[in-house]
Amino acid sequence: MVSALTARSEGLSPLIIEKSRFWGGSSARSGGGAWVPNSPALLREGQRDDPEKIVDYLMAIAGDRVSRERIGRYVEEAPKMMEFLEAQSPYLADGFFWIKGYSDYEPDKGGNPLGRGVWARPIDRKLLGEEMATLHPGVRRMQLPLGAWITSIDLHDLLAVRWGGLRHKKILLKLAWRVLRARVLGERIGASGQALATRLRLAARERDIEIWRETPMKSLITDEEGRVRGVEAERDGRPFTIGARRGVILASGGFEHNLEMRTRFQPGITEDWSLGAATNVGDGILAGEALGAATELMEDAWWQPVMPSAADGSLIGLVAERQYPGQFIVNGAGRRFVNEATPYIHFCQTLLAGHATGVSHIPCWMIIDSTAWKRNIIGGHVPGTRMPKPWREAGVAFSAPTLGELAELIGVPADALRDTAARYNNLVDKGVDEDFHRGESAYDRYYGDPSYPNRNLGHVEMPPFYAFAIRPGDLGTKGGLLTDEDARVIRADGSPIPGLYATGNVSASVMGTKYAGPGATLGPAMTFGYLAARHIAAAAREPAESLLPPSAV
Repeated sequence: MVSALTARSEGLSPLIIEKSRFWGGSSARSGGGAWVPNSPALLREGQRDDPEKIVDYLMAIAGDRVSRERIGRYVEEAPKMMEFLEAQSPYLADGFFWIKGYSDYEPDKGGNPLGRGVWARPIDRKLLGEEMATLHPGVRRMQLPLGAWITSIDLHDLLAVRWGGLRHKKILLKLAWRVLRARVLGERIGASGQALATRLRLAARERDIEIWRETPMKSLITDEEGRVRGVEAERDGRPFTIGARRGVILASGGFEHNLEMRTRFQPGITEDWSLGAATNVGDGILAGEALGAATELMEDAWWQPVMPSAADGSLIGLVAERQYPGQFIVNGAGRRFVNEATPYIHFCQTLLAGHATGVSHIPCWMIIDSTAWKRNIIGGHVPGTRMPKPWREAGVAFSAPTLGELAELIGVPADALRDTAARYNNLVDKGVDEDFHRGESAYDRYYGDPSYPNRNLGHVEMPPFYAFAIRPGDLGTKGGLLTDEDARVIRADGSPIPGLYATGNVSASVMGTKYAGPGATLGPAMTFGYLAARHIAAAAREPAESLLPPSAV
């Protein structure tokens, strides 16, 4: 939608085709953050960064796999992209906000501990009219009543249920007011990714930009010189040719639900544990490869640890839970292997590397005690309530009166689990995680509990004890078609495929194998979509030849 808005502003005629019966894809399912340093929302809060320092940060975390030129272009153009969006529609003007303190993920390498992510402001999805029914449903992160929507700020405050106080009371009153408005006024407020998708769609609709749903691309069309001239698609169950006078921009997501591709490129992934949109099976990547496009980072993903929550395979992403005090995570040997509170991508990369050594890490196990169970929101459950029956039935959660009995249930050595608990509790007494440095990073502490001396460390000692199975899930794959600074798809020799562009998870990430901060997927996806359309528009000012008109076959 960002690409289409950009193209329309340049006088072109964009068309969006969508494989699914829903529009919005993984973006609509996501937390909706966009990592855009120096964006208008940040500048309004007085948060201006030196661009060179931002480039240095990204080079420090991703430079071994991404060129400085491409990173520099992103840092330069991302705020311009957001300025452009805010000028396009009342739905986007001042439509984004900053969360102070939601730290970049690697502040020790130059990240900003105050954060550089921005989020779309909540909006009533009923403004979409009939299209509200075809907006891709978001991931339900908590069991809340109808109308009790929450933003990322609200989630942080809602976790205050652990220690009570004024913040806890305020968020509960806020949720009650939202439920009342939904029931009395009929509001259907969307937040996070739902808000981002809604705002972009409303702006695109103002510009008469169509989305053809249930129109999967089958292949790319090229002319005799190898220039991409359109796509072979399917519409209403019939073959359909769509000509592209100026270019095709692929924004078709990754290959997270293509198990054959995943097992080929990502050893250790043997089941579908992805939170990405179900239709993301690598169509765009395969179409680009058929034209000789190079790929990069295919072994990687936007990893996020997940817990299957029921026998039907539904998944819960675990973010805040790993920053809570009163828990530690062990592998199949009953040993800790990582800073539990580390960014989710690093957590899963460490998990997979450990699993490759021959020591089982899939699943690994989060161990808590009764104090944590009564105090913390885990997987969306209400603290102190019984363990959800589907969790037990799926064999992903267990409880036992002793650590030894719990170890038997989850198949780890009892002595090792007891030793690990003793060592961990000793570190809690010291207030310092000497083994894995949990709690030292500003990111670690974001969802921690400030009522503890170290807000990430708390004892695990009060029976009964609980264990939760964790697997290496993701928000989407990270590898894909290799692109240049203008989002042009390139071959292995660096030459562009004329007329073909890619952005988002269909392309190899500008973040390399790392994750700069919240929104490091959507920020680049939006920016390079904007750049792709601008490059097409610049080329469109030159004479076009042998145009292929759209036609039904």
